Amino acid sequence: MKQGYRVGIAGASSLLGQELLRVLKEREFPVSCLLTFEVDEEEPDLPVVDLSEHLEAVAADEKVPAMELDFIFLAARHGQTPPSLRLALEAVRAGATTTGQAPHCVVIDLVEALGESSDGAPRGVMSVPFLERAAHGAEATPPSGVLISAHPAAIALSGLLLRLAARFPLKGTVAQVFFPASEMGAQGIEELQRQTVNLLSFQKVPQSVFGTQLAFNLLAQLGGRHSAELTAVENNIRRQLRQYLANRVPLPALRVFQVPVFYCLAISLYVETAQPGAPEALGAALAGEHIRVRRRSEPAPSQVEATGSSDILVDTIAPDPDHPTGAWLWAAVDNIRLAAVNAVEIAESLRN
Repeated sequence: MKQGYRVGIAGASSLLGQELLRVLKEREFPVSCLLTFEVDEEEPDLPVVDLSEHLEAVAADEKVPAMELDFIFLAARHGQTPPSLRLALEAVRAGATTTGQAPHCVVIDLVEALGESSDGAPRGVMSVPFLERAAHGAEATPPSGVLISAHPAAIALSGLLLRLAARFPLKGTVAQVFFPASEMGAQGIEELQRQTVNLLSFQKVPQSVFGTQLAFNLLAQLGGRHSAELTAVENNIRRQLRQYLANRVPLPALRVFQVPVFYCLAISLYVETAQPGAPEALGAALAGEHIRVRRRSEPAPSQVEATGSSDILVDTIAPDPDHPTGAWLWAAVDNIRLAAVNAVEIAESLRN
């Protein structure tokens, strides 16, 4: 569209939704109007808001039916689908599966809010544009309809493994992912902050989000009624890796841990190659779009440093002293930022 696209965001007030707004503005994505859909069941209206100064102004009382949007980003957590969006989403899904023509509206699901089909398959096609550009040598346009922007841990692991395997065939991999509080949304950030302050002042710590003490601690699973949540996310990342990697590289043995960090996830990745490879050569294989590898003289990237970056920051590759073909990678990435950037890049790949 010459004047821009009509864009809707479900969960625009969440951490992920706010980052989507920033990325759309920074990348000057052509938007003529923006609709924000609240996840609150009591919210009946679809307010049209001005995205930024570079967008054409839209009358405050104008209403655009969800069915007439060009892109809908789903950033609402915990599988919540706003009631005002359900008919549009059902129409897009039906159009993507029962007709030979692509539906007009494209849904980009950042949190798999649409869930799985009856056979356990995701309700959409997974896309990581920067990896698809590298594989196809050009901008690879995914099919329209419902597209899934993979979890940032799955994006980062896929990027690292596919880049390495393109130069050094892999025998096996093991990955540990360290989750920040921001994976639980703004509530997680607030609870970790309150836990930290309360512990230092010898007061009882709140546990409504994590179910146990996270401050000054590391968790292999959450506590109380949340005990299965970390395992569920871990299984979701495994499933996404199976789908996206599609036997191109060995699937990593994976564990996820919750750590007392506010923003950005970290990854400890062990790989075994078919033949020994020098750390410098392994690092050179990794470097490229969205992946930055440190020089030996530079300090290791941290989760604090990765905040606000769209890149996956990787430390110098360290060979394993007891395994000639083994090597260790340490990486840090802003989980919220990477998820938002990947979703917007999917939309950019579909622009006319």
